[in-house]
Amino acid sequence: MQSLLDLSLMVSQSGQMSLFDNKHMSRALEEAVKAANRGEVPVGAVLVHGPTDEVIAAASNRVLELKDPTAHAEMLVIREACRIKNNERLIDCDLYVTLEPCPMCAQAVSFARIRRLYFAASDEKGGGVENGAIVFNVKSCHHKPEVYGDIMAEASTKMLKQFFKDRR
Repeated sequence: MQSLLDLSLMVSQSGQMSLFDNKHMSRALEEAVKAANRGEVPVGAVLVHGPTDEVIAAASNRVLELKDPTAHAEMLVIREACRIKNNERLIDCDLYVTLEPCPMCAQAVSFARIRRLYFAASDEKGGGVENGAIVFNVKSCHHKPEVYGDIMAEASTKMLKQFFKDRR
């Protein structure tokens, strides 16, 4: 498997900076490297209080470690942020995640009333925002956040592809 140092370098040297590169997605990518280090699918997430730009919670996938199919990075940061804020609603918060959320995570974003969702790589196979179930477009969805995709997607895509290549 590619070393973590290489994965870290991939994150920090992902090519030219664009207007969409930002510190919160960089932090989410760092979390994704931590997941890869533990043998988890490299997905990281950061939840930020929008008005103050303060990071409330950061996490990476822990499905294998916790033996919990719901322990996706997004679910973990939403749970932690709700605990910290002592509220099930995160109306003034923004979520940064390195991979398009799956339908379960997209529904949690909706239930938590997250203000904005930023994601890096699209997930054509398991996504729930722009691919697959497209949770925010169904009638039963009570809240649709502002959605911004393809933010620092190259670094996330490279990391995910390398992770799965090394697994085969």
